[in-house]
Amino acid sequence: MSLPSPESPAASNYLGLAGKSSFTLPEIRAEVVIVEIFSMYCPYCQAEAPNVERLFQIIQANKSLKDKVKLIGIGVGNTPYEVGVFEDRYEVPFPLFADPDFSIHKILGEVRTPYFIAVKINQDGSHQVIYSQLGSFGDPQDFLDLLLERAKIKKGA
Repeated sequence: MSLPSPESPAASNYLGLAGKSSFTLPEIRAEVVIVEIFSMYCPYCQAEAPNVERLFQIIQANKSLKDKVKLIGIGVGNTPYEVGVFEDRYEVPFPLFADPDFSIHKILGEVRTPYFIAVKINQDGSHQVIYSQLGSFGDPQDFLDLLLERAKIKKGA
């Protein structure tokens, strides 16, 4: 699954992708990448947006985690404009990508939304899904703790 590099330099920097025109998940500079599959039109995605934003803030506030755990979102069936509307309306602080033709959605098994996938990036460049879930993940700190446990990452301070 290949995604276009973000247009925003800040988003490219966040993902560690400077100078690339497209990328795959293992190219993101992180140990774990959390992928949110959403749709601008999904009321459940809209309701979950504050929890996802809180998850991002918890990760960013932890110096030992902010470079190890990254988030991205994929707007299935959404144009870049629609993804931008969702990003603005819910003040999404991490990179979002449009999937207007559902091509990424098909690769992911046509999951419903919201759907969360955590991918562990290994040092050798390989990767594996360590968690996937349909719907709300509940408490952001509990969700993060579960993912860190599965990825065998210490939380730190």
